Amino acid sequence: MPQYVWQYPTWPTFTLDYEQLTPQLGRCRHFQGQLFQQVKSLGLDLELKAQLESLTKEAVKTAEIEGELLNPDSVRSSVAIRLGLPTAGLPVAPRSVDGLVDILMDATGSDNKPLTAERLQSWQAALFPTGYSGLFKIITGDWRTEPMQVVSGPVGRKIVHYEAPPAEQVNAEIDAFLTWWQESHPDRGGVDPILRAGIAHYWFVAIHPFADGNGRIGRALADMALAQGDSAAKRCCSLSSTIMESRDAYYTVLSRTSKGHGDLTEWLSWFLNCHEHAMQESQNTIGKVMGTSRFWQNVSHLDMNTRQRKVVGKLLEAGEDGFEGGLTAKKYQGMSKGSRATVTRDLADLVEKGVLSMQGERRTTKYFLNWDYTKKNRQLSR
Repeated sequence: MPQYVWQYPTWPTFTLDYEQLTPQLGRCRHFQGQLFQQVKSLGLDLELKAQLESLTKEAVKTAEIEGELLNPDSVRSSVAIRLGLPTAGLPVAPRSVDGLVDILMDATGSDNKPLTAERLQSWQAALFPTGYSGLFKIITGDWRTEPMQVVSGPVGRKIVHYEAPPAEQVNAEIDAFLTWWQESHPDRGGVDPILRAGIAHYWFVAIHPFADGNGRIGRALADMALAQGDSAAKRCCSLSSTIMESRDAYYTVLSRTSKGHGDLTEWLSWFLNCHEHAMQESQNTIGKVMGTSRFWQNVSHLDMNTRQRKVVGKLLEAGEDGFEGGLTAKKYQGMSKGSRATVTRDLADLVEKGVLSMQGERRTTKYFLNWDYTKKNRQLSR
């Protein structure tokens, strides 16, 4: 008796309940329209900054879903270079980070290059520039040659959640996927672009064609499908961030769907919920970018040194919630690399100018960014 979706004779024909999914699609379209209006009103400079925020978040979170923790500053540096934005004070990104960022940029780019097996293989090779995944040497830039199981649990007591199609079937499976991808393109109609993104992601990870990197590439394909459907060359949202918030549920619904007969309704309903949340979070990101821009405009007349600007920039990146526990002199020193005396002068100066507010005394003193910096502050600080 078949155990996995690809073992049924109907594979790879999928079914879904459009009636059940229609209300969710409607909400997604609503938030999508709101987001596009926001992006349209930004202007090029702020739009690029919104893309920087979203692409940085997407790269960090798509890796985190797989258990890989990336340095956000390294990712930001890599994204900024590709968007032509300043990278002063940011570290040089390692090759693996550059590879992931290149994939995301390529997936949501505007060149409309066809999706081919070679392009997918180049993406996977970019994820593993050394040819290793952790301590293990893997095949890169080509399909896997070994059986593939998704497992969890300790050695000797592992639980098999899914077994992918045999390696000798991968070529044929990918050919079928790429044919569908081309025929379902928004220019040809027939499949709702958001549903197409969800189907593409599921189908690709069900094939699991690579020795590693399947999840990250599957999510990049979802981003690609959404970008094609939006007719937008660059996107300002992060789907992986919302997936990461409920990672266990993500793997659970994928596992259940992969043990079914090809009905994708449950998976697509879950995917639509993520997409809806991503649209809402993107509006928050754009609001943050606009707030940051206004803040810098309001303090543009102030004389702040490089150390002060760096730390204020970090506080702005953290958002209105700021650093956990607030900014302390010790944290300031760690970011600015200044002496204790220099840190004391810098912080006192920022408080006097109204950029920071201060709470507590002596060792318990904490500092918070004054997001409500106004013209009144400007007059007082002159």
